Amino acid sequence: MKKMLLHSCCGPCSTQVIDVLRNQFDIKVYYFNPNIDCLEEYNHRLEEQKRYCKEVGIDVLEEIYNPQEYYSLIKGHEQDKEGGERCSICFKLRLQKTAQKAKLLGFDIFATTLTVSPHKNSQVINAIGEEIQSKEKIEFYSGNFKKQDGYKKSIEFSKKYNLYRQNYCGCIYSKVERGLTCGSEKTKV
Repeated sequence: MKKMLLHSCCGPCSTQVIDVLRNQFDIKVYYFNPNIDCLEEYNHRLEEQKRYCKEVGIDVLEEIYNPQEYYSLIKGHEQDKEGGERCSICFKLRLQKTAQKAKLLGFDIFATTLTVSPHKNSQVINAIGEEIQSKEKIEFYSGNFKKQDGYKKSIEFSKKYNLYRQNYCGCIYSKVERGLTCGSEKTKV
């Protein structure tokens, strides 16, 4: 089996993707999300990711939380609507780092859980992944994990494992756009 480094934004999104890919690849989850608006939220999502992965026997590799990495790249795009250029910059940052980490650690292929969300454009994400594949010379797994009720299944997995499901992507701009305030994002399904 090829070794895959799977970028994950959170435990709930990883559930369905891991279920789909685990029989095809030797997976390790990579938690790299400098876009998340605060350390408390970052750690909450990370702990849920680790808890779920422990349940299903998948290792997690985590990066140090460094939001400045994100904010410096999206400068000038703070007012973009969700799904706009700011999001593409964010996807590219996370996929680029995943590809580089995968190469460094001897993985064969990299992928992301981002396309399981109905709020994320899988065509944009896959195009970015394929561009990075060409640049970094490491294979990218192009997928749309929301297909065949993938998002619905991720919700079912979240219920089964009692996972925290946030109701915004993670960045402060998404939180504000949804009218959320500090603490209002914490929901269980």
